[in-house]
Amino acid sequence: MTGDELSFANLYELESLARDRLPAGPFDYFAGGANDEITLRENSRAYDLLELHYRVMVDVTHRDTSREILGKRFKSPVLVAPMAFQRMAHADGELATARAAAATGSGMVLSTFSTTPSAEVRAATDSPLWFQLYLYKDRGASRELVESVEAAGFEALVLTVDGPVIGRRERDVRNGFQLPDGIDVPNALPGARENAVALAGGSRLAAYISSQIDLAMTWPDIEWLRSVTSLPILVKGVARADDAELALGHGAAGVIVSNHGGRQLDTAPATVTLLPAIVDAIGGSAEVLVDGGIRRGTDVVKALALGARAVLVGRPVLWGLAIGGQEGVEAVLRMLGAELSMAMALCGCPTLDSITPDLVRVRGCSP
Repeated sequence: MTGDELSFANLYELESLARDRLPAGPFDYFAGGANDEITLRENSRAYDLLELHYRVMVDVTHRDTSREILGKRFKSPVLVAPMAFQRMAHADGELATARAAAATGSGMVLSTFSTTPSAEVRAATDSPLWFQLYLYKDRGASRELVESVEAAGFEALVLTVDGPVIGRRERDVRNGFQLPDGIDVPNALPGARENAVALAGGSRLAAYISSQIDLAMTWPDIEWLRSVTSLPILVKGVARADDAELALGHGAAGVIVSNHGGRQLDTAPATVTLLPAIVDAIGGSAEVLVDGGIRRGTDVVKALALGARAVLVGRPVLWGLAIGGQEGVEAVLRMLGAELSMAMALCGCPTLDSITPDLVRVRGCSP
């Protein structure tokens, strides 16, 4: 790989570079959203509608981008979101992503549908690593999975709750998406690979999820999960303040405001628009993180100003992985970090704690 292959001015340019590298099926699986992809587009567009009302005459010679999350100090508030099937993007898959996150001081959330065993990913880095979890109908299987990742040294669980059924992703319907030969999902229950195809209603993946993953999961199931692990639990997929309060009331350590990258319920609100109400409801008593649509350092500043402790980034990481493996992911995370630091300087914010709500205003709204 040459330096020219990693020559991009911003994260928006990465998608077309990755499109040139990947077969249509894997590219569309990663890039696509549900139905008309309205929520997918709005996740990013919502950040464009927010203005930054910056301060001046502040000493920003030294800027500190570190933040404590769940009792652990991260060098960056930008974490890698959980994403399935990463070996479709690059042969090194999740190993490359984990090593890149470690090299840049970012955290990573490993998907249940990782194409690399969780213990191998954990062994590849000593940096913070969380595990994304679906609850199986077979609670014994869920317990074994949780015990295995806890024993491997993962530091938190991220329970995904916005997938009672799989959203209809029409790109995958048209492509007849299926996992390429030689790629497995070793952390999932037996049969996952054979069923992880054609993400349409009635597909084998939908049948697999219906047969294995607990579609009747309710709030008391968080209490059950708390009873079988000492790891903190973040509930991912929260879009309402009252649901955030319920999550905490049943033992969660925090929530991740997420609409699954626009891949589940189309026309759901952009995640950044949901932050203020959720932060008002539980901010200060628990961790609030957000994902969806973050492509610029200014986006990170806006999310933090609205109360997020940290952000998670998904698709740009996959594009970096596709074009350059570990080096490509590092380039993505370093670019976001550099843009964040510059935005902090220009906003008059030497620390993340100095990024306050008064910096952000919806375009066209009076103060």
